[in-house]
Amino acid sequence: MRPGLWPWLRGGPAQRPVALALQGGGAHGAFTWGVLDELLQQEDLRIDALSGTSAGAMNAIVLAHGLLDGGPEGAREALWRFWHAVSEQMPAGAVRTPRDGDPWPTLHPAAQAMLQWTRLLSPYALNPLNLNPLRQLLQSQVDFERLRETRGPQIFIAATNANTGQLRLFRREELTVEVGLASACLPMLMQAVEIDGQPYWDGGYAANPALLPLVCETDAPDLLILTLNPRVFGELPRSQAQIQQRALEIGFNACFLHELRWLQQLQALARQGAWRGWGWRRRVASLRVHVIEADDHLAGLPVHTKLIPHRPFLEQLRERGSAHAQEWLARQGHAIGQHSSADLAALLGAGAFPPDQGTAPA
Repeated sequence: MRPGLWPWLRGGPAQRPVALALQGGGAHGAFTWGVLDELLQQEDLRIDALSGTSAGAMNAIVLAHGLLDGGPEGAREALWRFWHAVSEQMPAGAVRTPRDGDPWPTLHPAAQAMLQWTRLLSPYALNPLNLNPLRQLLQSQVDFERLRETRGPQIFIAATNANTGQLRLFRREELTVEVGLASACLPMLMQAVEIDGQPYWDGGYAANPALLPLVCETDAPDLLILTLNPRVFGELPRSQAQIQQRALEIGFNACFLHELRWLQQLQALARQGAWRGWGWRRRVASLRVHVIEADDHLAGLPVHTKLIPHRPFLEQLRERGSAHAQEWLARQGHAIGQHSSADLAALLGAGAFPPDQGTAPA
């Protein structure tokens, strides 16, 4: 019997299965925590699959593990524990709390000076022992063996092979602490994570997050994408530091936009009747797509705040994410299970693939 029929037999609400795609963004991932906290409170939503990169990978892994210990409520508690544990990793005195005229926390000058060294020396020189506090944190929060051996939402975690630049997707049965560390490995700050003899860096270089497996390998009829990175960055950068940062932001967005454009083209072809048969080719025509964007809520945040897991800041981001999710659910939540609420052409902007003039994806 299909899982979605059980609530109906019990007299509960009919289930609306969704696949979630979670972007990375360092400490800004606490905004996604707030969104997920609201989604998990919707009794008629069922999370069938999760795709995550970097902080999105952390949210996906912790959420899936939490589901094992109490369903949605267990997942909410697990996310709460994880992000509060993350905040405890911030060294005392490393953060300056917001002052008048500065709404966001900043790094202490000494911490900023240490960060500058990462532009001159590699993590192999600065951290020869390869100490990573995230390793112990993940080990304390997640029983990876249990997660691998139990049933639950499909999971796809992205990492980038540092030798080839290729995307590597790790599925539920492959999850380990190393996989989580690899997906969140910023090469300027941390040594590459070795898995199966290959070195891996942050998954955002190859997919942020990966959409294709949610379309091709799952049965969820609704795809819900939670973004953290802005689609429009603002004014043209002028200083060297600003240009470098913009180039990095564009790089982390490029793969996501490519997959979004691929999905738009695929749907255009499918809806024109270009394919016959069954499987994912037939299903993609009816796939419903939704996007919850953080643009308005994270716009203007300095990039360095992605490196500040300061508890008051994380709580503020969570509250913003929660409020935004409540607003989105009130306006567009009813579309899940009914129709797409996202216009892919509008999201992609100028040059997007016209929905009525399909050609085969490259």
